[in-house]
Amino acid sequence: MFLEGAAIATTTFLLIYVVTNSAVISIPFALFAGLIWRIRHHNRKVREREELRSAWPEALDQIISGIYSGESLAQTLVGLSSRGPEILRPYFHQFAQSLRGGDEFSLSLMSLKHELAGPVSDQICEAILLAKSLGGGELLSTMRSLRDFVRADLQLRKEIAVKQGWVKNSAYLSASAPWLLLLLLSSQPGTVSAFSEPTGVLILGAGVALTVLAFLWMSFLGRIKGGVRVFTP
Repeated sequence: MFLEGAAIATTTFLLIYVVTNSAVISIPFALFAGLIWRIRHHNRKVREREELRSAWPEALDQIISGIYSGESLAQTLVGLSSRGPEILRPYFHQFAQSLRGGDEFSLSLMSLKHELAGPVSDQICEAILLAKSLGGGELLSTMRSLRDFVRADLQLRKEIAVKQGWVKNSAYLSASAPWLLLLLLSSQPGTVSAFSEPTGVLILGAGVALTVLAFLWMSFLGRIKGGVRVFTP
């Protein structure tokens, strides 16, 4: 991961240096390229977690349908390894293998919970374990309540994400505008000469520090917390 980010930063440095013929101006752009890559990598992980979270209502619908059709809870969960949401199938495939290997239901479910490692997954696995111990009508009632709760939580998170996305994109555009202007002006020899002086280097350094601080602060304010895992030791 580090090597990939370093390669992107180095490539950016070389491209900007070819355009500006100034190492002083090229260095900030290389740093920003590495920072942007790091943010994109983090956002990709967040997006994967959100996709996993978003798959649970469909999975719960299938669990409820399976129980209605007369399948046991274990059979229904094993069935998700082949007909469940695509992103959840590998996890339930491991669950099915654990059951076929002779492990108890509760142990296999706790292994599934450990692999999924998320607040919603924790709640669902614990609720399934509790509902199984209660059995009967409580099982379906618990699954329905859990499905409705997860669906409502996802809808609220999507609304918040859309609103925060507008703010974050505007902030990123505002932060990048001065540097795009610098890149355009750097085609002029006077600009390169001015920023090669000690005062110019100091201004660039201060600009880099403030921009990085703004990026980190915007990312912190714009994040949506994934929730607290209350069912873990």
